[in-house]
Amino acid sequence: MTSTRAARSNRAVRGDKALREDLLQLLGGRGAHVDFGRAVAGLDEKLRGTRPRGLPYSPWQQVEHMRICQWDILDYIRNPHYVERRWPDEYWPAPAPPSPDAWDKSVKAFRADLKALQEMVADPATDLLAPVASDGNGPTILHEILLVADHNAYHLGQLIVLRRLLGAWQD
Repeated sequence: MTSTRAARSNRAVRGDKALREDLLQLLGGRGAHVDFGRAVAGLDEKLRGTRPRGLPYSPWQQVEHMRICQWDILDYIRNPHYVERRWPDEYWPAPAPPSPDAWDKSVKAFRADLKALQEMVADPATDLLAPVASDGNGPTILHEILLVADHNAYHLGQLIVLRRLLGAWQD
């Protein structure tokens, strides 16, 4: 291998590593974004299904919507037999959690799916530029990872606004 080829190869390896590290940071909500753990921590059970005056969503709806969408995208990436859900019915829950433990289950499932996405990104065997499994001509895995990070950041911001309006957020 010529020195020029070797230098290009080294840059590509460093670039791939840097991209994966940046994606992991973005998925984790570090940097400019509040992370998921902080956004959901300590919210009084009585407020989880409350819609502040003038807003169409409750904290529960934001958290469960994030969980559903993140799981759906993970399934879209991994499952060659992926079936699209009905919009908006299968992506937005009722305003209040259906049971006392629904919040904790949703939070736990969100974290598990986020971890699966992070492991996928961290694995050098994952070709981030490959099309998703369910659609060989569709978007890349990288596109879907960026979509998850963007969607999560958007809804975490909305969750913080909801918590502020409910008097349940400390900066």
